[in-house]
Amino acid sequence: MFSPASLLSLSSLYVLLVLLSCFYGGVSSVPTKVGKGYRLISAEETSDGGFLGHLQVKQKNSIYGPDIPLLQLYVKHETGDRLRVHITDAEKQRWEVPYNLIPREQPPASKQTIGRSRKNLLTVSELAGSELIFSFTSDPFSFAVKRKSNGQTLFNSSSGGSDSFGEMVFKDQYLEISTQLPKDASLYGLGENTQPHGIKLYPNDPYTLYTTDVSAINLNTDLYGSHPVYMDLRNVGGEPFAHAVLLLNSNGMDVFYKGKSLTYKIIGGVFDFYFFSGPTPLDVVDQYTSFIGRPAPMPYWSLGFHQCRWGYHNLSVVEDVVENYRKAQIPLDVIWNDDDHMDGHKDFTLNPVNYPRSKLLAFLDKIHNRGMKYIVIIDPGIGVNSSYGVYQRGIANDVFIKYDGEPYLAQVWPGAVNFPDFLNPKTVAWWGDEIKRFHELVPVDGLWIDMNEASNFCSGKCTIPKGKQCPSGTGPGWICCLDCKNITKTRWDDPPYKINASGLQVPVGFKTIATSAVHYNGVLEYDAHSLYGFSQAIATHKALQGLEGKRPFILSRSTYVGSGKYAAHWTGDNKGTWEDLKYSITTVLNFGIFGVPMVGADICGFYPAPTEELCNRWIEVGAFYPFSRDHANYYSPRQELYQWKTVTKSAQNALGMRYKLLPYLYTLNYLAHTSGAPIARPLFFSFPAYKECYGLSTQFLLGSSLMVSPVLEQGKTSVKALFPPGSWYSLFDMTQTIVSKGQYFMLDAPLHVVNVHLYQNTILPMQQGGMISKEARMTPFTLIVTFPAGASEAQAKGNLYLDNDELPEMKLGNGYSTYVDLYATLKQGSVKIWSEVQEGKFALEKGWKIEKITVLGLSGSVDTSGLEINGSPVANGAINGSPVANGASNIELSSMKQMHLQDVEDGVGKKKSLMVELSGLNLYVGKNFDMSMKMGVQG
Repeated sequence: MFSPASLLSLSSLYVLLVLLSCFYGGVSSVPTKVGKGYRLISAEETSDGGFLGHLQVKQKNSIYGPDIPLLQLYVKHETGDRLRVHITDAEKQRWEVPYNLIPREQPPASKQTIGRSRKNLLTVSELAGSELIFSFTSDPFSFAVKRKSNGQTLFNSSSGGSDSFGEMVFKDQYLEISTQLPKDASLYGLGENTQPHGIKLYPNDPYTLYTTDVSAINLNTDLYGSHPVYMDLRNVGGEPFAHAVLLLNSNGMDVFYKGKSLTYKIIGGVFDFYFFSGPTPLDVVDQYTSFIGRPAPMPYWSLGFHQCRWGYHNLSVVEDVVENYRKAQIPLDVIWNDDDHMDGHKDFTLNPVNYPRSKLLAFLDKIHNRGMKYIVIIDPGIGVNSSYGVYQRGIANDVFIKYDGEPYLAQVWPGAVNFPDFLNPKTVAWWGDEIKRFHELVPVDGLWIDMNEASNFCSGKCTIPKGKQCPSGTGPGWICCLDCKNITKTRWDDPPYKINASGLQVPVGFKTIATSAVHYNGVLEYDAHSLYGFSQAIATHKALQGLEGKRPFILSRSTYVGSGKYAAHWTGDNKGTWEDLKYSITTVLNFGIFGVPMVGADICGFYPAPTEELCNRWIEVGAFYPFSRDHANYYSPRQELYQWKTVTKSAQNALGMRYKLLPYLYTLNYLAHTSGAPIARPLFFSFPAYKECYGLSTQFLLGSSLMVSPVLEQGKTSVKALFPPGSWYSLFDMTQTIVSKGQYFMLDAPLHVVNVHLYQNTILPMQQGGMISKEARMTPFTLIVTFPAGASEAQAKGNLYLDNDELPEMKLGNGYSTYVDLYATLKQGSVKIWSEVQEGKFALEKGWKIEKITVLGLSGSVDTSGLEINGSPVANGAINGSPVANGASNIELSSMKQMHLQDVEDGVGKKKSLMVELSGLNLYVGKNFDMSMKMGVQG
C-alpha cells in the first residue's frame, strides 16, 4: 500500500532533513578511527566446550559516549559447521534479540563470570572445531576465523595498522568492528535494499539496516526489512568456497563495504556473530536456516497466480476481476483486497455498504467451491475509537506500546492509532482472538500484514487535535494531521551516532514509533524497532494456525532474521519501470539467501502506469517469481493482465508454463522447508566454480536446473543470455538445444516469448496445467529427463513431493504425504528410468499417474524391441506413433531430432541428438516403477 515515505523522493526528504536538523542538531562527522581497542585480560575453557574471556578497554575516549570498560567474550563451536562469537558488557545485561523470538543457546551470564581469577590466561591462541578455527590476538584484541580444510581466513577483525578501519569499539550506543577481505571475494546479502548494481555487494555503496517505510524505488536505502547477514563466495584456484556471517543484532546499523574490508557501525546491542562454514552456497543456506528457522511450508494454492489492487472500491469490482480472468483464460488462484473492504480503514472490519457481509460470504462460497482463495490486508495500527471493539478490547488488555505511561499515539490510515506491542504475551493472545473473531466474520484464507516497520504518518509525541477532524476525509490520507512535537530529550531519540536512515541520516524516530517509546518489560523501541514486523508475523502465524489447524499463509512487508519461518514477502512499493523490473530479480534472489524463499515483486509495478510492453515482459518474469502477484496502486490505471490483448497472450504462455511446473515448485517449497534451499536462486548456486556468473543478476534459476532468461529492456526482441557449461534444453520447445562451453548466446524473444531452459542430468516432474491449481494438480504427470546432448554415458536425477497441503506440517510420516526420488542412467546404449517411492499410500489414494516420459539429448535411434516397463517387455512396438500393447495401456513411442543453436550460429552440422517421447503410460506415482529402452547406433 502507498505510504507517505513512498511518495517522498530522496530529494524531498533532504528538505525535511534540513528542517529536522534544527531540532536534532544536524549530522555529526564520522571519525575514521575511534579509540585504541581492548586487550584480553583473562581466558578459560568452559564446561560446555566453549571459550570465555574478558576484555579491558585500553584507552577511554568520549567519541559517541563513554566506552564500556569491561567486556565478556564467549566463543563456541555450536555445531560442526557453526561458530559463535558473542561479546557483551561483562557487568551489565544488554539488549539482545529476544531468545524466545529466535531460540538459541544462552551464553554464560555475565554476573557469574565477574570476579573469577584473571591469572589463568590460556597459552593457546585458538579454538578449533571440525570445520572452522577461531584464533585471537590479545593486545589489542582481535579475532580471526579460518577454514580448517585450507587455512583460508574468512574473518579477521585486526586492523593490522590499516588506514581503512580501526580497532573494535564498544560503547553503549556505538559499536564498531571490521574485517579484512580479499579483493576477489564476492559478497551477497545485507538487506533489505534495492541494489542498482545487481546481486553482488558493490564497494562503497551504502548498506544501512533499519526497517523503514521508504519506497523500494529509492536505491541503496534501508527499506522494509533488516537482514544483517552476508554470504562470501571465493574462488581459490578454480575451487569455490562459500561461507556466511550473521551479526545477530536488531539495532540500527551502517555497514561499510570497501572491497578489501567491511565495517559495522551499530547504535546498540551486542556483537553476536555466527559463522557458517559452507562450503557450497546451498550448504550455507542449509546451515543458516537450520539456525534461524526453516522457511515456512506454503499451501499449494499459494504457488498459483494472485491478483490484487488498492482501489477495488466494492465487491462487484472484485467479482468482475475474477470473472474477467476466467473469460481471458488466464490462470488465477487468489483474489486479494487491500483496505477497500474495511470500514473506515479499521482492521478486522467490513464496509457495510461496499462489502456487505452477506454478499461477500456468497462470493466466497462461490470461489471456494471452485478452489480459489481470498486474502485481505491488516495494518498494525489500531484506530483510536471508543466505539470500535478491537480498540476497546486492546485498551482493556493493555496491549499497546507506551510513551510516558500512555499508549503511544500515531497516525496511519484510520487516523489516530495505537500500535500493539507484539513482545507482550497478552498482545499475542489478544491479536489471536481478534483474528479469530474476524475469521468468523469473513473466512479469509490468509492475511497480508503491511505497514509493519512500523510506518507512522507523523513523528514525535502527538495528540489528537481539538476542534478539527483528523483526517479530514478529503485529500491524501497520509498527511499528518495530529498535533505533534519533536522529541529530543533523550539519547534514544537523538543518539550520538547517526546511521544513514532513509539514505539521508534522518532521525531514527522519523515517521515511525518514537524510539524512546516502551515495550513490554521496559524494552525500548530504540532496540526493538526492526523486530516489529517479525514479532507481528509470529503472532499472526500462531493465530492462523490455531483457527482450523490449517497451514497458514502470511505475507509481510517488514522482515527480520527468521521471518521466513512464518511468512512470505513481497518487495514493496516498486515502480512500473524497466529499471524496477530488473531490480526485482536481485531483491528476490537476496531473500532466498535470507531464508525467505517465498518472495516476489508487484508484477507490472505498483505505480505509476506501466506501458503495455513492460507489462508483457514483467509477467514473463513474474510468472517465475516464487510468489507471483499483480498488484497496483489506488492512483494507477487498471493493470490486470487481461486489460491488454498482448499481455493476455503473454500471461497465458508464461503462467500456463508456471501451472505445468506447480509440482516442481511445490517440491522446491518442500526442499526449502527441509533444507533452506531457495526456490529462486542465483546461477552461482548450481555453478559455484563458474566465476562468470558470480555477478549475474539478469537471469535466475528455479531450483538447481531451470534457468529463466527474460527480456529486461524496452524494444528488445532478443536476449543475450549466459549459459554455464553443459547442455540446456528449451522448456517451451524441447527440440531446441544449446550445448555451451560457458558462453553467451543470443536468443530470440518476440513479445510473447520468455526463454526458459532445463539443464542436463535432471528429471523434471510436470503436469498439464490448468486455470486453477486445484484442477491442475489432478492432471497426469510428465517426466522430462535430460542427458548431456549426444553423451554415451550419463545420469539424471529429480524428486517429487506431494502432500495434503492444508496440514500445518510439511513432512513425511503422517500418512498424508509421498516423496519420490527419480533416477535415470544412460549406459552402453541402454536408457533406464526408475523411481524410489517413500510412503506411496497418499499418492495412490489420489490416483496420480505418470502418462508421459520425455528423454532429451539421446544419440542414435530407438530400438523399440528393447522397451521394458516394470520388468515386462513391451512387444510389437514401432516408432513414430504406432500403438504398442502393454496390458490396458496404449503406449506410443516417438522420436524427433533436436536443433542445436550453435550449429545454426556456426553453420556446422556436427551435433546430433534426439528427443524421445513415450506417451500413453499408466505408471502410478505412488508405486516404484522402472523402465528401460535400448538405443541403436547413431547414423
